[in-house]
Amino acid sequence: MDIREILEKCDHTLLAQTATWEEIRAICDDGIKYRTASVCIPPCYVKRAKDYVGDRLAVCTVIGFPNGYSTTAAKLAETVDALENGADEIDMVINIGELKAGNTGYVRNEIRALKEACGDKILKVIVETCLLTAEEKVTMCRLVTEAGADFIKTSTGFSKAGATFEDVALFAEHVGPGVRIKAAGGISSIADAETFIGLGASRLGTSRIVKIVKAEEKGE
Repeated sequence: MDIREILEKCDHTLLAQTATWEEIRAICDDGIKYRTASVCIPPCYVKRAKDYVGDRLAVCTVIGFPNGYSTTAAKLAETVDALENGADEIDMVINIGELKAGNTGYVRNEIRALKEACGDKILKVIVETCLLTAEEKVTMCRLVTEAGADFIKTSTGFSKAGATFEDVALFAEHVGPGVRIKAAGGISSIADAETFIGLGASRLGTSRIVKIVKAEEKGE
C-alpha cells in the first residue's frame, strides 16, 4: 500500500495532558504537509488550530475524554462548544458503566443526542474495547449503528490497551451499513497500519505513522 494512502486515513493525534500550543501547531503543520485525514487534539486548542489551518486540514477533538462518565448534558455542552470553535469531527467516549449495567437505551440515546448536535459533522464513538467483553463489543456495533453515528472507534489510548486486529475484524463483521471503523491506540508501524486498513478500518488514530515517515525522510 502506498504510504500516501495510509496517511490520508490517519487522524494525526496529540492528546497528552502536557501538550502545548507550540506542539499542537507542529502537528497541524505535519497534518497539512502529509495530508492526513485530520489532527485530533484537545478541545482547548480547537479554535486556535482551526484559525491556524483554515480549510487546509480537518480538526478533530475529543468529548467526555478519556473516561466517558460525564453526564450527557456535559458531553453535549462540550460538543456544542467544540463545534462553535470550528471542530470538523468529534470523537466521544461512551458511558462504559451504563453499558455494563445493561442500560443500552441510555448509551444509544447519548450517542444519538451528540450526533444530532453534530449534524453533518463526523461523530466517532469510542467504546474502549479493552474494557469490554466480546458480547459488549457486538452490542456497541448495534447501538452505534442505531444511533446514526459515523464511526465506531476502538480506544482512547489512555486505558490498559489499544486497538487489536481481532476487534477491528469483529467490528467489520457486526457494524451496520454506513458505519465506518477507526482503529486507535498503540498503532506503531506501517505494517500494523496496513493490516488494520485491510481488516476494515478507514481511519487510524495515531501519532507514530507521521513520525515514521519523517524519520525515513531523514534517513534515520
